[in-house]
Amino acid sequence: MVKKSLDEINESVKVPSVYETSFLQKFLAYSGPGALVAVGYMDPGNWLTSLSGGSQFRYELLSVLLMSIIVAMFMQSLSIKLGIVARQDLAQAIAAKVPKNVRYFLWILNEIAMMATDLTGVIGTAIALRLLFGLPLVFGILLTILDVLIVLLFLRFGIRRIEFIVLSAILIVGVIFGIEVFRADPPIKAIFSGLLPTDDLFKNHEKLILSLGIMGATIMPHNIYLHSSLAQSRRYDHNDPNQVNEALRFANWDSVVHLVAAFIINALLLILGGTLFFHTTNQLASLQDVFNGLKSTAIVGSLASPAMSWLFAFALLITGLISSITSTLSGQIVMEGYLNIRLPLWQRRLLTRFVTLIPILIIGFMVGFNESDFEDMIVYAQIVLSVALPFTLFPTIFLTADHKLMGSHANSKLTTWIGLILAGIITVLNLQLIFSFI
Repeated sequence: MVKKSLDEINESVKVPSVYETSFLQKFLAYSGPGALVAVGYMDPGNWLTSLSGGSQFRYELLSVLLMSIIVAMFMQSLSIKLGIVARQDLAQAIAAKVPKNVRYFLWILNEIAMMATDLTGVIGTAIALRLLFGLPLVFGILLTILDVLIVLLFLRFGIRRIEFIVLSAILIVGVIFGIEVFRADPPIKAIFSGLLPTDDLFKNHEKLILSLGIMGATIMPHNIYLHSSLAQSRRYDHNDPNQVNEALRFANWDSVVHLVAAFIINALLLILGGTLFFHTTNQLASLQDVFNGLKSTAIVGSLASPAMSWLFAFALLITGLISSITSTLSGQIVMEGYLNIRLPLWQRRLLTRFVTLIPILIIGFMVGFNESDFEDMIVYAQIVLSVALPFTLFPTIFLTADHKLMGSHANSKLTTWIGLILAGIITVLNLQLIFSFI
């Protein structure tokens, strides 16, 4: 049974019998949760790091992006296994193992991380509204309060239709960037060369810092909480080992396919930045620069077109709005799992958005509503997520290695050690990122 906080939107999607239908039919039945999770890998934080990576180092950081997605696939697979086998989400599983004071600490830490995630959506949406309609940032920020209506509308459709809407949004964004990169005509050989890591990543300080930023923006705590709950949204016989194994297999296929899509979109952004802005007189500094650059013949030549710049802003608006859905669901999962408090999803959405807006508006009125300042806030939000990440990764690894909880599906020693090594590396890299900003 899927977590009760999602009951009001969950349809417990029935899947075909393990003994019937084709691979494609089964894949389509299980497909969907991966799309909701993949949106978290395409928020404005990812946009900025990918575009900056391309503009400063052309295609060299594609290797970092690829490694980040591979690590994300591994961690999401553990999240899926926890949800399907233990029938608990990550917050529930952790809460059952730790004392009350630790639960409260983890709840507060993850609430702050959820608000940092929401902050990137607010700023991204406000910037998109400014680019598309010339709306001042302060009004765009205040208008994001109304996205609770959009979230409510989507949530009334049920989980299956939400998954379809999100998948459609991912495809639209992918097509937009695909068109822009195709028209930019980047050198294919250089792109493939960028997928191979080099030791220069560790020798060049600026390249290392930006690589850490890409890693920090790619793997985020709320995606792991979310996937452990959404993995339970398919209805099958949980007492049948064959059906449990099938659920694990197809849920992982769903995750991998959609994370590959997220990688392609972020890679397209990095390639766009590297093709249009690498070694130009107008160095990429903000999303506004990209928007203006796509209209400037001096920068992008034949690609220059108002349509290209508007498509860019429209894609930013879509990802900002869609991320509101996933952050709402993640926030509810964390609150109920740690505190056993259930709020209607619209109340949860409104609460998160109001709390997120407070620091944004305070800073805005203190220093002015400048786009560059708000994009800096997105960067600082990635630091907050970096702090919370180890408190998500390590419990996920240890819980899925627990034989009492996971039975025969518990991690092997090799899987556990791989997870610990990856989580340790990510933790060290994130600490370096934090210290570099300090």
